[in-house]
Amino acid sequence: MEIFDVAIVGAGPAGSACAAFCALAGLRPLVLEREKFPREKVCGDCLNPAAWPVLQRLGINTVEFIAIGGRKVAVHLPSGEEGEVSIKRSLLDGLLLSRARGLGTRIYEETTVTALTAGANGSDWKIETDRGSVFVSQTLVGADGRNSTVARLCNLLPPPARERVALQAHIPLPSNFGDRVVLQFLPEGYSGQAPVNRDELNLCLVSKPSNISALRRWAGQRFGLQQDHPWRTITPLTRVALAPACDKLFLVGDAARVVEPFTGEGIYYALRSGELAAQAIVKIIGGNYDADPASDYAKAHAAMYRGRLWVNQMSRAAVLSPRLSSLLVHFARIRPGVLRLLTRKIVS
Repeated sequence: MEIFDVAIVGAGPAGSACAAFCALAGLRPLVLEREKFPREKVCGDCLNPAAWPVLQRLGINTVEFIAIGGRKVAVHLPSGEEGEVSIKRSLLDGLLLSRARGLGTRIYEETTVTALTAGANGSDWKIETDRGSVFVSQTLVGADGRNSTVARLCNLLPPPARERVALQAHIPLPSNFGDRVVLQFLPEGYSGQAPVNRDELNLCLVSKPSNISALRRWAGQRFGLQQDHPWRTITPLTRVALAPACDKLFLVGDAARVVEPFTGEGIYYALRSGELAAQAIVKIIGGNYDADPASDYAKAHAAMYRGRLWVNQMSRAAVLSPRLSSLLVHFARIRPGVLRLLTRKIVS
């Protein structure tokens, strides 16, 4: 069997970024992904400006469109000074995975990890899949989301909580919607609305499980949706943070800590944690370090979230006490500087 430097389970932003950074450093990464790309993902589809420097370090600054006849059009991604933008996850994730593949990452899609065995005394990981393939890797990265298979197979995943639930769909963009992003407080919870192109609107609904049907009815009336309109769902919205590293096991993105789908910060956390894990893995494989790379990663991972998780508490309050949250909007009519400050904090 081939032995890889790092095996990464999950090809979302965290996994693809980790793979690309490892490949850029000369390592041999393996990515195992349960689904077939491109695929949609429950997400607010927003990129926070904090993500731009990470994308630039990855060497990603354009999106290329290729017509059937081969004609190409390249669209440059904005810099960090351009503010928060909306982009469909199918496009963003495909772009990141393509970059990892182009750098030499071995990628297996439609492949589910079924068993993990850690070697004695911190030696290589043995990874078994539903296709009968077995891989061996010196290090392992769980980049497989809030219900991480890696965390579950390693007996790390805490019990799920269903305090709140989120629904998301792409719907036709209303003709009069305009160039804006909307956060709307409602008696049942809140709704996030963001155009992702000239034709589609990302519509998110968040509420208590008992209120989600009423929120769907509101969305149907507000946007003219059919009763059987398909929705994607996501739960849990938050989860107890896990230790992000232990010896040669690393957790990145939502596999380590679940954050609210309230702004584009979730994608930033994914990209940056993938980069930080790659830096630690490069040290482990190279053997040139003084301090423990796993401990250094855990410290850097904690620092990344420091001072930012108040947004989680704010979005939780928007569901559990939506009328109280709405008072903020009414207050802002008298003191508009409050919302300007809040908006600047969220999208910076």
